[in-house]
Amino acid sequence: MTYFALMALSLPGDWDPRLAAKYLDARQQEWFAWPAAKAVTGGTCLSCHTGATYLLARPALRRVLGETGPTSSETVLLDGLRSRAGLLDAKEIKRGFTAEPVASQALGVEAVFAALFLSQADDGAALDADAQKAFDRLWLLQARQGAGRGAWPWFNLNADPYEMPPSPFYGATLAALAAGNASAEYRKQPKVQERIAELNAYFAREREAQPLHSRLMLLWASTKLPDALPEASRKATIEEIWERQEADCGWTIKSLGPWTEHQAASADPADPMNKLYAAGSMQSPFMQDTATAFAALALSKAWGQGPRAGEGAAGRRGGRGPARGTRAAGRGCARSSLGLRCSAGFPLAFCSVENPP
Repeated sequence: MTYFALMALSLPGDWDPRLAAKYLDARQQEWFAWPAAKAVTGGTCLSCHTGATYLLARPALRRVLGETGPTSSETVLLDGLRSRAGLLDAKEIKRGFTAEPVASQALGVEAVFAALFLSQADDGAALDADAQKAFDRLWLLQARQGAGRGAWPWFNLNADPYEMPPSPFYGATLAALAAGNASAEYRKQPKVQERIAELNAYFAREREAQPLHSRLMLLWASTKLPDALPEASRKATIEEIWERQEADCGWTIKSLGPWTEHQAASADPADPMNKLYAAGSMQSPFMQDTATAFAALALSKAWGQGPRAGEGAAGRRGGRGPARGTRAAGRGCARSSLGLRCSAGFPLAFCSVENPP
């Protein structure tokens, strides 16, 4: 995927991409082995929080490390998507989700993931047969009416940030990335143009109500589909994320909100799952690394499209990159700070980003 192309790396001294790859590979293998994950599908479960992020991040590390092909875990996940690309019955995809509304939600998630990950290798080339089937299903399942018109059914499992009531917006941004992977010729087809127009209309209606996390996903998607986000909103999103930068040059989970409060949230910091925490309350260094890595990735992709007249610091400081937020002003938050907090595991893969000019 071009949005993971690494023009130049900003690697802190203790950053080890090989260890990052080893961590990600081990975590994905543990997920494969977990009985609960197997029970959901009867086979390979491509989860929002583990499998999807793995398929987004691991190819970037492969390029950094000079590896010649996908890992065995990537191959397993992609082969699973290919084998299910034409299925329209939820129980054939995830046998643990056969009752409504989760059956329709599971089908929507599968449709978006298949289109995204089966097209990422093509990235502008003609779609292969499996990717074409995935896109046919994607557009077939896109909502034609109601408040969610233009989006897809998505999991609501009380788990931030991917599986909550507002999460169809997040899923729609992944669908936009998928559409951006397809060739310009494919996107010019009248039926496809109609579906993309509905998707963009959904973004226009819903984006202002979304947490910054999801609006950053839209910023990222707009690098593939520019009409998904008007220029004024693009600039405003970039300025907002810089304004939320902390004094230590990073971001927190809370800063990517606002998040919906969980009614059953526990005050016990030993509780293991994010669904048990009050919204935005997870303040461990790992979670802050994750938030910083995500913000850095979205900013790098937006900036990687090239400076635009009058945007951020490009219009104020001679094109040296976007301006930093007031919290970070005067504290030495140079462009290398995008990778400053990346210290372990999952965030490392997302911190292999190109420097702004």
